[in-house]
Amino acid sequence: MDRRTFLGAGVVAVAATLLDQPKIAQAAGQEISLPAPDMKGGLPLMECLKKRQTNRRLGSEDLTLPELSNLLWAAYGVNRSDGRHVIPTARNQQKVMLFAVLGDGVWKYLPEKNSIAKVLDGDRRSDFDGSSLILLFAAPINDQFGGMHVGSMYQNVGLYCASKDYPNCVKHTRSDILDKVLPLPSGWKVLISQSIGSQVK
Repeated sequence: MDRRTFLGAGVVAVAATLLDQPKIAQAAGQEISLPAPDMKGGLPLMECLKKRQTNRRLGSEDLTLPELSNLLWAAYGVNRSDGRHVIPTARNQQKVMLFAVLGDGVWKYLPEKNSIAKVLDGDRRSDFDGSSLILLFAAPINDQFGGMHVGSMYQNVGLYCASKDYPNCVKHTRSDILDKVLPLPSGWKVLISQSIGSQVK
């Protein structure tokens, strides 16, 4: 292998490594397609229920894009060809939004495309608890079913975390701290947050 080929291969390898991480230098408004969620493996449901627990000892190591994709899909992914989701919503109105707070900004999950769109620049994780990932679950303030919907979302995430040994914690305190800067429709707010740490080694 000559020097030019060797250097070119190194650049490709570095680029591939960087693209595998959620920390991607994108300005607000940019969109990233996530890898398809992994539908195989994991623990049996009853074992996940046995292991599900709150853990406030949360790491801050960045998650990979495949890990992020699996977590977001577990919360609110589309699991049928008619566009319906992994959680039930009243009258199928789907009045919920999901945001991911990562090291390089805040991203809105677009379940119909399994992609994320950046809505805020900068690392906002210190506004919460500094963990690897903070999920924000938003719904209309006056929707009587909003709490039920977001509860289904964070429970799905909790079961996925149990299956993969991710520490996680659902929190109400300070969960709405970004409400004034998030692109929320009028009358919407973040009802709850869920912090997820890097995988237990």
